[in-house]
Amino acid sequence: MSAVTALKNEATAATDADPVLTDGFQLVIDALKLNGIENLYVVPGIPISDLLRMAQGEGLRVISFRHEQNAGNAAAIAGFLTKKPGVCMTVSAPGFLNGLTALANATTNCFPMILISGSSEREIVDLQQGDYEEMDQLAIAKPLCKAAFRVLHAQDIGIAVARAIRAAVSGRPGGVYLDLPAKLFSQVLDAAEGARSLVKVVDPAPAQLPAPDAVARALEALKGAKRPLIILGKGAAYAQADEAVRELVETSGIPFLPMSMAKGLLPDTHPQSAGAARSMVLKDADVVLLVGARLNWLLSHGKGKTWGEPGSKTFIQIDIEPREMDSNVAIVAPLVGDIGSCVSALSTGMARGGWTAPPAEWTTAVAARREANVAKMAPKLMSNASPMNFHGALGALRRVIQERPDALLVNEGANTLDLARGIIDMHQPRKRLDVGTWGVMGIGMGFAVAAAVESGKPVLAVEGDSAFGFSGMEVETICRYKLPVCIVVFNNNGIYKGTDVNPTGGSDPSPMVFVPDSRYDRMMEAFGGVGVNVTTPDELYRAVSEAMDSGKPTLINAVIDPNAGSESGNIGSLNPTSTVRKGPKT
Repeated sequence: MSAVTALKNEATAATDADPVLTDGFQLVIDALKLNGIENLYVVPGIPISDLLRMAQGEGLRVISFRHEQNAGNAAAIAGFLTKKPGVCMTVSAPGFLNGLTALANATTNCFPMILISGSSEREIVDLQQGDYEEMDQLAIAKPLCKAAFRVLHAQDIGIAVARAIRAAVSGRPGGVYLDLPAKLFSQVLDAAEGARSLVKVVDPAPAQLPAPDAVARALEALKGAKRPLIILGKGAAYAQADEAVRELVETSGIPFLPMSMAKGLLPDTHPQSAGAARSMVLKDADVVLLVGARLNWLLSHGKGKTWGEPGSKTFIQIDIEPREMDSNVAIVAPLVGDIGSCVSALSTGMARGGWTAPPAEWTTAVAARREANVAKMAPKLMSNASPMNFHGALGALRRVIQERPDALLVNEGANTLDLARGIIDMHQPRKRLDVGTWGVMGIGMGFAVAAAVESGKPVLAVEGDSAFGFSGMEVETICRYKLPVCIVVFNNNGIYKGTDVNPTGGSDPSPMVFVPDSRYDRMMEAFGGVGVNVTTPDELYRAVSEAMDSGKPTLINAVIDPNAGSESGNIGSLNPTSTVRKGPKT
């Protein structure tokens, strides 16, 4: 018996003398449960407090945060991990606006997420009569998400939730906003009518097969390549078509380069991995197959010095969104469809068409460059110097992940992020979660909480001290829910470095530095978690290993040399520099 049928039977069993009623509160919960939503990421307050109490009472897991942006980030990465929309609930106006940043980021990153916010009554908002937290939230949300809906009548809750779910996961995934005015929750209607109004979403993201001509065109381009390259993006990781992707890579014999959140789709130690030869393969490849990766700023838009001589590349692209094709450069073979269907079609074509491996001259050169770079990096990663530099500290964490390949790694910062991408090898798919397309700071604790909740696996969050400051208060959330999260804060006393000075010589510190020798580990101790201060890579390795094995909420303050690091990490070119230098006033 389906859940909908059970609800209908329960409702119609009542007699006319004893009618069974339901309300907006219950229908929101019933609609979410009917569609398999199990976890809610929230910040409580009027008008959703009672809704959250009821949701918990109905068996939904309600994870309550200290700030809406962090709750929204948690919902977004839950969507990436599960292929079901993560759900964030907030209060109106300021709470909604705090969550909206995460919603926009989810849409940019193609993470399925639904932001549900309470709001003021339409009559008062439309006349601008000054209601409590009055704001036209729907109008504000629309430009920043994939779809936005408002529900005014309780009998429409079921269809609204269904539309939000389908919009979030169909085609290119993204963020959806659902506006629920406060008056909606207390609306009462017959329970049988309410049950009939619920909708269970069926096949919200059906397979989308690529055109046969496009597949043939792509295979023809690849067959003629002397130096082919496959680039795997986070879209390929989200698709969960892991075996199909592996079959394509290994059948083709083509070197592959994973973008950061695609690391682990095939292990970084795979013989065809070109991760440690990134600069070489981007510059020298002649035919590039993009699998769920976009030619945005993270890949230098497919042009410029990164890509060698202008016009030297032929691009093939797999994407669910037709408008992505030709966004920066010409795509000679656009394969529009879902990742699994497209890569399977290419593998089948290779098997039928007498496919031959790429020239040994190319694959041998890539392997040689990879091995040379790995060997060059190895001594830096083995350093046990104190104070630590980034390489020595990340070398210790590399060992931790190597020994625990099923752990999830959350990573943000400047140098902490850029260097970790290349140093920490990943061995399983969807285990590396980072700042993604926008490169925003502040995703760390939200991602860490959701990673622990959705996976049940230990989580290692590697944070720059600046990045940690955006969401650090959520250590209380981690302790409250007793989540198996180990946070490592790379503490070099500032943004990029901890050595910047006030050019005037005045008493105010430079805007780029923090309180020197801060003890972030004591924040975790304040909420009952474990705090550890370490000064060498060996100490760091032991502390993290113990934390990951214990499952206890832990924060490790890793003391990094204040002189370590560089301005903006890998995006220094985006930081304009004044040609006029002014000294202190006299």
